[in-house]
Amino acid sequence: MRKIYLLFILFFIAYSSHAQYNKKLADSLGADQYGMKPYVLVILKTGKTEITDKAKLDTIFRGHMANIGRLASEGKLVVAGPLGKNDKAYRGIFIFNVKTIEEAKALVQTDPVIQSGVMEAELYPWYGSAALPMYLKVHEQIEQKNP
Repeated sequence: MRKIYLLFILFFIAYSSHAQYNKKLADSLGADQYGMKPYVLVILKTGKTEITDKAKLDTIFRGHMANIGRLASEGKLVVAGPLGKNDKAYRGIFIFNVKTIEEAKALVQTDPVIQSGVMEAELYPWYGSAALPMYLKVHEQIEQKNP
């Protein structure tokens, strides 16, 4: 009897710990049956243009950050961030919430670091969780605006 009781408790814990499928949410996020969807991954790398004028470079990077903010607020950019030092001259990544390389190329071209040649972009199709865009809402709640 004790074993049956223990099995019942284990079954209840296992069953209750699994979230229920939410079709409305899955559809709103464009999820397939695996909860996934296509994105475009962009690897930003050092470009051919070297700008030594600090004021000009600062202006380009302020524009870069403003462009990131704009694309994120439009829901087009769901991940952006710098990479640590590496031997491939990779500087950062973007993950665009678009289905095609062509759409992502057009968005990348709006960035001042790309326009100036300070950075170049490599674009790849990427398949990830359809819930990825939702993390930005959480990030807004944990980011200190003026630390």
